[in-house]
Amino acid sequence: MKNNQAIGVFDSGIGGLTVVRSLMERLPAENIIYFGDTARVPYGVKSVETINRYASQITEFLIKKKVKLLIVACNTMAAVAYRTIKGLSHVPVLEVINASARNAVTQAHAKSIGVIGTPATINSNAYARAIRLLDKKVKIFSQACPLFVPLVEEGLLNHRATKLIAEEYLKPLLAEKIDTLVLGCTHYPLLKPLLQDIVGRRVKLIDSAEAMADITAELIEKQNIGNNNKREPNYLFYVSDVPYRFQSIGEKFLGRKFSQVKVISL
Repeated sequence: MKNNQAIGVFDSGIGGLTVVRSLMERLPAENIIYFGDTARVPYGVKSVETINRYASQITEFLIKKKVKLLIVACNTMAAVAYRTIKGLSHVPVLEVINASARNAVTQAHAKSIGVIGTPATINSNAYARAIRLLDKKVKIFSQACPLFVPLVEEGLLNHRATKLIAEEYLKPLLAEKIDTLVLGCTHYPLLKPLLQDIVGRRVKLIDSAEAMADITAELIEKQNIGNNNKREPNYLFYVSDVPYRFQSIGEKFLGRKFSQVKVISL
């Protein structure tokens, strides 16, 4: 394995760019290849079998690109298809759930944690299991938020309708006096300002993208596979549909121009 090989990052759509942004900030020398499955988003309302099939196709695509590690920047795939992905990969596979759980337990002073995610992620109980392995005394309150991913994919980050929906989703969690809220989907950090406004400053938001960058940096240092090339890093973006919309929203979010967004069919 060459140290200048790229980090492979994949997601159901545009949400994984939150992980890419955190990686760019934390590991500015690393090359990155990103795949967003914009033709088939959202994943969170699909069956376990379908999610596993999609995850397998994307994993095989990125492995052929000779990436040095894989980041599952989709909580739904991490919750449902992690074993499938790991079984197909000969390079390290990182997923966001354990990292976010660790951060949540550290931050939760009142031992009352809320978790929001897609229906598939919430129904899998992956976060509840990961948190309880770290601290059995923590109370966990989970809420599926199926409309958040479509709203983010449409770029409606500060829309009045998004705020009304968010208030409705978060109402039962706030009634439980949570002091920590896990954003259990990499789309959700794009809604971070809106969500923080609703829950108030008393509630700590756990950003899954930041947690992902932390464990990636730890792995790269531990395995000594950091890119030591002095050239500017190379960022490649692949999608399965609507490249112009992806590019438009993505450039605003990352604050940089994309040289090219390529469409591929899996």
